Order: sequence, then structure tokens, then C-alpha cells
Amino acid sequence: MREEMPTATRSGITGSRLSELIDAHLHMPFPFASNPHERDVAAGVEKWLRESGLSDEPGVPEMIARTRPAELASYNSPDMDRDLLQIVANQIAYQFVFDDRAEEIGRQSPGRLLPMLEESVAVLRYDASASTTLGAALADLYRQVRERCTPAQAARWAAKSREYVHGLLYEAVAQAHTAPVPTRLCTSIRALTAGVEPFHPLCEAAQPCELSAEELYHPVMRRLTRLSADAAVWIPDLYSAVKEQQAGELINLALALQRAHRCSLPAAVLLAIRRINATIAEFEHLFGELRPRLSPSAVGYVEGMAGWIRGCYHWSRTVPRYADGASAPVRS
Repeated sequence: MREEMPTATRSGITGSRLSELIDAHLHMPFPFASNPHERDVAAGVEKWLRESGLSDEPGVPEMIARTRPAELASYNSPDMDRDLLQIVANQIAYQFVFDDRAEEIGRQSPGRLLPMLEESVAVLRYDASASTTLGAALADLYRQVRERCTPAQAARWAAKSREYVHGLLYEAVAQAHTAPVPTRLCTSIRALTAGVEPFHPLCEAAQPCELSAEELYHPVMRRLTRLSADAAVWIPDLYSAVKEQQAGELINLALALQRAHRCSLPAAVLLAIRRINATIAEFEHLFGELRPRLSPSAVGYVEGMAGWIRGCYHWSRTVPRYADGASAPVRS
């Protein structure tokens, strides 16, 4: 079904800045919350980056200061214990470093990404030794996950992390392609490069018991997984749209809708918000229907996925990484 295009006139836009436009139209039913261990975990991230050698990589300290991984972890997982929250924050920091490096290399040529991605897959699939700082950091992160999670949860974490790695190659190929990227392909790639689903096994690890196969692979639960990951990553796409448009990036929901509808960026943001609101509404509806049949651990697991929707929203609104674009004046 074709989405109706919002009017891109001055009278149809609420707010004078992009952030105000988003706040006026985005429906966020999950209230703000933060984790009391955030400050300690932020120090832990700095320590881990320093010990892993990632802090010595060019631009990494500045990038971490602008992305605040511990803050994102805190907003996403306000009830998580300190040790598990540290793993979540370390992984967020690692993925930011990895993603920025892949973007830099992939912009030159998708093929140049292959050694970097091959090493990551080998670490995740075969527990192979790493020869680079990035690979060694991933191996250490995998060690942390295995020490805290059950074998099944760690295996799911590794499988979802491999999907994320492969997604970065798809993104590089799409960026190098001369033809416009269709919206459906853009959202498919974005689902992988978001890197949200690798955190779902950590949401499960935060629960008293491992989920049963019947709960974990129930069709509605699988749909909830997809909805939560999409909403969680599409929200930052709103705030990063200006920055990514200026950088010539393509894999962004708002920019994909702008290309498809040949409209202004504010109108495209409104279209993206409409899709996000529908996604969140479906998540709420399905969770409400399934909840009475779930164990307490499964309920906590889904609430953890909902936390990523809420956390990505509140983090995106204030993080320095998106500040310039989010404060940009809205022009129809």
C-alpha cells in the first residue's frame, strides 16, 4: 500500500528545527529511564578501549566522546546489573568503532572490506586468533559474552553478530552502486547494519531463566524481534538524516523515503515517523496479546527489546553525534 505523502508546506510542519519536528510527531509510549551504574560503566568502557588498544586508533577517543556508549546502554537497559551492562556498553563502543572503520574503507571500494570482515567472521564462527586490534577486541568481547551467557545465548549472539558483519558489506556495495537504492532494499540492509539484534541475547541473559525454544521461536516473538530492532534503528535515522545527507550516505530510512517520493527532507522525516509509529503500535499490540502466555523471563526479554526503542530515542535526542543535524532549521 502506497504511503500518502504529507504536505511539505510551512503550515504543515510543526516546529522550527528537525528535533522539534520529531518530538511533535513521534509517538514514544515507553517512559525515559536510566541505569544507576551508568557512570561506572562509562569509566569501564574507557578502560576496556584503552586495554584493547582501540583508544590508540585515530579519531576513536573523539568519536566515543560524541557517541557516549555507556549512556546508550544505560537508557536501553535501565534495570540491568552492572556487569552485564558493561558488556552491552563495550559492545556498543566496539560497534561504533567497527562501523566507522567499515564505512571509511568501504567508501574507497567494497572489496577492500573483505580482510576486515573475514577476520571478524572467523573469530565469531571458529574462535580464530585475530591479527588486528579490531579483531582482538572482538575476540575479547566474545569472551565476555561467553563468560556471562549460557552457551545457547552466546551462540545466538555470535550468529547475530555475523549478520551485522555481513550487513556492512551489503551497505558498502549499495553505496558504490550508481542506481538509486530502493526503499525496501535500504530497510533490509539497515536491519543488518543497525547491529541491534546481537544485543537481544544479552537481554535474555539479564532474565532469571533461559527462554524455552517455544517462546524464543514463536512466530509472534520473532515478529516482535523484527519490530523492535527496526524501530530502534529508524529513530536515530531521523536525527542523523541531515548529517548523512551531507556525507552522501544512502542507507537511512528518511533519506530512502525522500528519494522514493522526491520530497523535501522534512516531508520525508514525517513519512519515516509515520512508519516508526506504526511499527511501535504493532509491537505494543502483539506484546499485549502474547504477554499472558509468556513466562516471567520471556516478558522481561520483550521488555528489554522495548527498552532499545525507548533508549535509542532518548539517546538520539541529546547525543553530540547528531546535535548539529538535529538542531538544523526545518525547511520545506
